Amino acid sequence: MVGAVPKVKADPRADRITADAHGRALRVGLISALVPLSLTLVQCGRAPDPATLAANSQANVQVVAKTRTQVASGDTFEDRFPAPQFKERFPSASESFLQRQMSDFSPKRAVQQPQPEQASYKVASLEPQVPYKRPSREDLTTLVSMKSSAFPYFGNNPASDAPFLNISKGDRRGHRSYSGRVYWQDETYSDSRVLVHVPEHFDVRKPGVIVVFFHGNGATLERDVRDRQLVPKQITDSGANAVLLAPQMAVDAADSSAGKFWQAGGLKRFMEESANHLARLTGDPNSARAFANMPIVIVGYSGGFLPTAWSLEVGGISDRVRGVVLLDAVYGEMDKFASWIENHRSGFFVSSYTRYTARRDRELMSMLRQKGISVAEDMDGPLHPGSVVFVETGDGITHRDYVTRAWTRDPLKDVLVKMSATPSLALTRVASTNPSASSR
Repeated sequence: MVGAVPKVKADPRADRITADAHGRALRVGLISALVPLSLTLVQCGRAPDPATLAANSQANVQVVAKTRTQVASGDTFEDRFPAPQFKERFPSASESFLQRQMSDFSPKRAVQQPQPEQASYKVASLEPQVPYKRPSREDLTTLVSMKSSAFPYFGNNPASDAPFLNISKGDRRGHRSYSGRVYWQDETYSDSRVLVHVPEHFDVRKPGVIVVFFHGNGATLERDVRDRQLVPKQITDSGANAVLLAPQMAVDAADSSAGKFWQAGGLKRFMEESANHLARLTGDPNSARAFANMPIVIVGYSGGFLPTAWSLEVGGISDRVRGVVLLDAVYGEMDKFASWIENHRSGFFVSSYTRYTARRDRELMSMLRQKGISVAEDMDGPLHPGSVVFVETGDGITHRDYVTRAWTRDPLKDVLVKMSATPSLALTRVASTNPSASSR
């Protein structure tokens, strides 16, 4: 019929050919996508190519250089792992525990606080109320930096009237000692610390004394004064109502320089500053005045003779000094020692010596006898105002151990015990101690 659409018979083979063609195209597409991915995965298991690393590193440098104000030097550890900021390492004030100061951990004398009114205790005694008892505490031994301590010192050496720091090397300044050796200021003459010791039994309300200890050559406060010479322990063991101040002199050096104690009023300034520190350390700020008026005993060991002599001569408070103890220490300055002894008959003077200083000790004894001052040559009796004692020790006593073994073991302890036995020296014993002492 004209105009009718002719019917075409379907050919099954043609359909199969078309489907196969579509399948091949799909497989080719999948292979094309998976091959690069498989190559990438294989590459992940291999060592990186050095050339590629270098190129990447250079690219990183260029990127960092564009994003920073300074030119980046490379992909450094600090770039990849920046240090945590303070706020990231420490909690804020609202997140942290209560902050405490070092002073919170210092032993403090209890201060009586106002209490609610209570009925008085009735006791079978003459006291209408329970008497006040001082709270117990432990010994306090610490290091305190003081502006008035011996060093640093930028003045003159009175022996030559020349600057004490008389050597320079670049920015460093130093001192050429009497032996010719140079000691640098930043290593030897910059330690302003003072060893402070307050025994457990010390009571500022009772008569007491401040012991100022000048150590010898080649010493440090912790290693020698505290641990080897046991100066704080000797003061505690004496039972005396005494505290210790030991300024650091030249640090571990063969030098006896006196530093600020060479200056007029040097000892006075040192004691004034120390009074405030002692009051704070003992927990009673009101006790500063008591410390500022407390008698002083100066102990000089070996090279400590020089700051001892100058403190007596120009220190400004020689009238407060109730006693001077020299432990194998008369190496010179005999005129200063003789002058103080002659003009301060209310104090005592003790010099114990070995063969190293025997000649000068005997010279000083002769000077005093010529002035009509009697001299004893043993430590058998108590110390009295005006006592002048010279004690020679035998060959078995070494200079190095002299602070712990001179005419007896623990000579500083022995002096304080004998001083405590004399009320006129204004010192009390407030703790019991073993009275036995080993004689030389």
